[in-house]
Amino acid sequence: METTHNTQNTQFEMPADAQDTLVYGKNAVTELLKSGTGVDTVLLADTMAAPVAGYYTALAKEVGAVIKRVPVTKLKQLCAGADHQGVAAWASRIAYAELSEIVAAAREKGEAPFLVLCDGVEDPHNLGAILRSALLCGAHGVVIPRRGGVGVTATVLKSSAGAAARLPVARVPNMAEAIRWLKAQNVFVYCADMGGAPLAKTNLSGAVALVLGNEGSGVSALVRKLCDGAVSLEMAATNTGVDSFNVSVAAGILLYDVMRRRQTS
Repeated sequence: METTHNTQNTQFEMPADAQDTLVYGKNAVTELLKSGTGVDTVLLADTMAAPVAGYYTALAKEVGAVIKRVPVTKLKQLCAGADHQGVAAWASRIAYAELSEIVAAAREKGEAPFLVLCDGVEDPHNLGAILRSALLCGAHGVVIPRRGGVGVTATVLKSSAGAAARLPVARVPNMAEAIRWLKAQNVFVYCADMGGAPLAKTNLSGAVALVLGNEGSGVSALVRKLCDGAVSLEMAATNTGVDSFNVSVAAGILLYDVMRRRQTS
């Protein structure tokens, strides 16, 4: 599956609801990106030297932020004439939940926890689609990594049709530790993997967490090892050069199956 690069050179329009979330200046933006706090978009002046732009692009990629090159005049306007030093950033516009809160909320409802873990999903459209399916299929929350995957950006919000603002999203510093914690809470963790057991032969009822991997490389080796099992989706067409479903499509199929099992159990 192909990965969409998160650098854009299109004209930037200021989000209508982001008036108070702009951070600007090299030191301030650097510290924001390194802190692990959710960052939506990083704005770089189109005159910024390539090595400096590369530095901020690398930092932004680590936290899943979108990079946009903008005219210096536009950046100056956004920063109200302040010394922006060629860089500014919008903080994410949702409040991330704690993983423990999501599990506790499910159990307070008398329901077996049902979560989706995104292990390095980089395309904001894919994450948005996963969030949308997760909400509609009754998941209690989605877990994303603090580094190595896209955060809940404006594009994710739009692609999710608003689901990202309705469904709790936890952003964890370490996906492996999150899986270990879930297993200690008696939540069974299954990853989507081409080498896994067929969906029809996998029991996804009860307390369950589904792990979805990166668009190109899939689930990381450590995460795969920690999972209780792996599940695969059978395909009618073979030897076509297309060897897997898109990650958001796979998520939709798996999530619907979990919902169906929960409704009939």
